[in-house]
Amino acid sequence: MKNIRNASKIFLVVFLCLGIVGCMATPKGFLKPSEKSLESRQLQMRQYDTKDEQKMVASVAGVLQDLGFTLDNSETDLGFVAASTKADATCGGQIAAAAFADAIGLAGCFFGVPAYTNALGQCDKEQLMKVSVITKPSLDGNKMVVRVTFQRIVWNMSGNISKIETVNDQAIYQKFYENLSKAIFLEAEQI
Repeated sequence: MKNIRNASKIFLVVFLCLGIVGCMATPKGFLKPSEKSLESRQLQMRQYDTKDEQKMVASVAGVLQDLGFTLDNSETDLGFVAASTKADATCGGQIAAAAFADAIGLAGCFFGVPAYTNALGQCDKEQLMKVSVITKPSLDGNKMVVRVTFQRIVWNMSGNISKIETVNDQAIYQKFYENLSKAIFLEAEQI
């Protein structure tokens, strides 16, 4: 009798679990990359006609240093380089608009309308630009694939982080890859 009760309990639990799992559906297009990810990948990746990954990593490190970045981490065997640099993030227009908003808010306080906003404290002050580069052999093994991503962390005048974002400015990627192409050429010609 106990065996029948235990078997019926197990059957009920299994049946309920299968029922719950069967009701769950995978969202449509769950693993399909978006069009934006394809554009980002095209912006961030290039192939070079070389097989020497160590020279490629050395060229990448040299280019980043020439662009004013400080190397944070480099793993030649893994084809990885990470670098960063601090930069000013102030924008005159943003500060002027914030000062105007604060002035209007302060003026409102004189008329009994508590509207002071401290918009000036929310203005961007400084940023940390970070770059990560991965190199790897192409599928056929005759070329090297390089992928670079630029990110930035922005602090406001109050000292709080106001933005963390991936940089998608085509001019920045273009400049990096132009300098990398020159460095690879100079390395190949041993100039």
